[in-house]
Amino acid sequence: MESPGGSGSLRGDIGFWADRTPVHEAARRGEAARLRQLIENGACVNAVTYDSITPLHEASLRGQAQCVRLLLEAGAQVDARNIDGSTPLCDACASGSLECVRVLLAHGAKVNPPLYTASPLHEACMNGSPECVQLLIEVGANLEAHDCHFGTPLHVACAREHLRCAKLLLQAGANVNAAKLHETALHHAAKARNAALVELLVEFGGNIYARDNRGKKPSDYTRSSGPAARCCEFYERTPLSLLQLCRLSVRRAAGRRGLPAIAKLQIPPRLIRYLCYN
Repeated sequence: MESPGGSGSLRGDIGFWADRTPVHEAARRGEAARLRQLIENGACVNAVTYDSITPLHEASLRGQAQCVRLLLEAGAQVDARNIDGSTPLCDACASGSLECVRVLLAHGAKVNPPLYTASPLHEACMNGSPECVQLLIEVGANLEAHDCHFGTPLHVACAREHLRCAKLLLQAGANVNAAKLHETALHHAAKARNAALVELLVEFGGNIYARDNRGKKPSDYTRSSGPAARCCEFYERTPLSLLQLCRLSVRRAAGRRGLPAIAKLQIPPRLIRYLCYN
């Protein structure tokens, strides 16, 4: 077998474990001309380092869309996994590069790869990239994908305080009360002491009385007299208003199918938009 940077004809084959190759370096730095030259000279685009990182992982993690495209056109394996189990799509979402995500999906990357770790949607929520989150939702990302460390994508969005990502997930139909060790997204929002997140989750049906494996409610994690604490206390002692109930009903009826799903109810469009997005 030729070396990864050699002149053999191994472009589309799996390379052997090696140190970083010139292909890895060109992909990482976004040196498209250099990468094209290496490919034309027969360099292996699927060479892996000791931790199973391919050049496509490198380019995706750093948002080098042109290099991602060159590697895929040269036969790079689109769903290759590194030692942590992450695919290039996971890495592209971690970088927040919408262009890289689009290129990978166009070349057949699995939006729901069978992973034992964080999914692409988890990574997009962790990075706080609402554009990537929206695109993944549109192509069928599993909203309830569960990671043993992070829980669901909604858990991640709330733990990292990415309000827009959390709202997109909820509008698409994510389970607001999904639990990891009985810990819900509301517990994460309370721990972050983020009143805006607490309000968002409650209005989408979050259980303000849910208890985690320590027997604690979300309010038990807030700072006394802080905005999040006052928000939790308000919802604990005040039933949802009629307006909140209307919003919740409309959102649940729409789910991930969107507003067309409730068109038969003949609710005025202006009222629907107000209930769903205000």
